Amino acid sequence: MEPRHFTRHYSAFRNWWWKYVNKFVFKKQHRTTPKMKSIKLYQHLEKDFVTPEMSDEWAEYMASIGDFLSENFKKRSIGLVCDFATEINKVYTAVFPSKEVMQIILDDEIQDAMLFVHHPSIWDIRKAPEVFQQMDRDLLQQFKNRRISIYNLHVPLDNFGEYSTSVTLARALGIKPEKSFAPYFGSMCGVFGKTDVATAQDLRKKFQKAVGHEVSLYNYGDNEIEEGIVAVVAGGGLNETIEEIAQNNVQTFITGISAKNDHSKKAHEFAEKHRINILGGTHYSTEKFACMAMCKYFKKIGLPSDFTEDKTVMEDM
Repeated sequence: MEPRHFTRHYSAFRNWWWKYVNKFVFKKQHRTTPKMKSIKLYQHLEKDFVTPEMSDEWAEYMASIGDFLSENFKKRSIGLVCDFATEINKVYTAVFPSKEVMQIILDDEIQDAMLFVHHPSIWDIRKAPEVFQQMDRDLLQQFKNRRISIYNLHVPLDNFGEYSTSVTLARALGIKPEKSFAPYFGSMCGVFGKTDVATAQDLRKKFQKAVGHEVSLYNYGDNEIEEGIVAVVAGGGLNETIEEIAQNNVQTFITGISAKNDHSKKAHEFAEKHRINILGGTHYSTEKFACMAMCKYFKKIGLPSDFTEDKTVMEDM
């Protein structure tokens, strides 16, 4: 090859190479990780979900990890549980802060992050009467070392709205939410909605498909769903809501914790007397849809977010 041809080809190659480096290498190296001041994120959540009427009572049962709790959480049991970060570059969402969930996040080798949970404690009906267990202290210390805050919305996420536990469960089942019911600590945690599914048995099949496992059906009433109207309360609430459901002449009730035991015996007897079918899909599986939806919320305000799976306690049913 003559020198001038070599020079021309070398020059073309050099131009192509620098375009490649600038486009893919330098740009990747200088790409910034999305970040938000933690206080700004907490303000977003407070403004969008919390109202003055709301209250909760978690902190009084969490003395064993009291030294990790924020002063604000000790006072009102809502919002910032553990104030470990000043900046947030990723949000993980979960129903409960179980050992498995916390370890998954630590295994991600992340720091300057936040775990958003629906509950600040871990539900396990098998450990009744102490059905809520507290977070692991060793894992909490690792969260603190990694600057991973923990934030909780229990009552505020139960409250009727776009991201609420019962609304997101209803939508996962193809039920159109029509109105709220069931007052709860300053929120409205239940949903009356319309389904195009004709029978309780067919609704059970749809429920099983949505949660990915067997669900219970206490067949106390007619199989046919009258006028397609159903009641939905994600998580728990059988004892607290069954009478209001009967007062509204609704014969099909979808919830999470439906196990028939000493705690729920009277509610089951009431449902049987008033011919109300009860479908149960576990505490975790009926509330996970809200935590999955919250990932969209965090992404909308500029932060990457992932839902962290956990184990289902089938004894809830």
